[in-house]
Amino acid sequence: MREFFKKVEILRHDDHRYYHQCRINQSLHLLSAISFLVAYAVAFTDPASAGIIGWVIGMVSRQSGHIFFEPRGYDQLNQTSYSHKESIKVGYNMRRKGVLITIWLSLPALLWLSPSLFGLIEPAQGAAGWVHDTGLAWFALGAGGLLFRTLHLFVLRSPAWGLAWMTKILTDPFHNVEIYWKSPIALLRGQRYDPLDGLDVSAPAETKTV
Repeated sequence: MREFFKKVEILRHDDHRYYHQCRINQSLHLLSAISFLVAYAVAFTDPASAGIIGWVIGMVSRQSGHIFFEPRGYDQLNQTSYSHKESIKVGYNMRRKGVLITIWLSLPALLWLSPSLFGLIEPAQGAAGWVHDTGLAWFALGAGGLLFRTLHLFVLRSPAWGLAWMTKILTDPFHNVEIYWKSPIALLRGQRYDPLDGLDVSAPAETKTV
């Protein structure tokens, strides 16, 4: 178990130092994390609402931080290029996220054009039913995306790395609240980028291309 949790910490360490240097991005991740915790709470009784909260608030705020505010040039702090970081990213890099986001945006239109999803489900009744089915579809997409990449990592690396990545993703909302709750305060004080004081940026990353 010690080795397993070491893998989780390596993934968290690399994710933080490579992709969360901007305080705006960190603050948006704090908002995202809180929304995901709410989604977790309602998922057992209302998965459709959990899907809507997770995607519309959680994923939009999270990915907006990466797309619009995180630097994409040469990473002076870690002495590496953005393309190298993307090539070694264990989870969903921007290319994979693009595919996932395209499916996410397509599902509401698909359910509007075919409420029965080509005969696979019972057709929704009215706008409220369409929203409900969209939420369920988004919930299934999130679960499916998590499971797909986990199994993919089983093959590319090992079951241990796949399960470590899944654990990291599922616990990210808790971890993000823990490490980013001060980010909005730092941003208001004029600190645009986190100096990452105390973080060992010289530690080797998991550099296997995936």
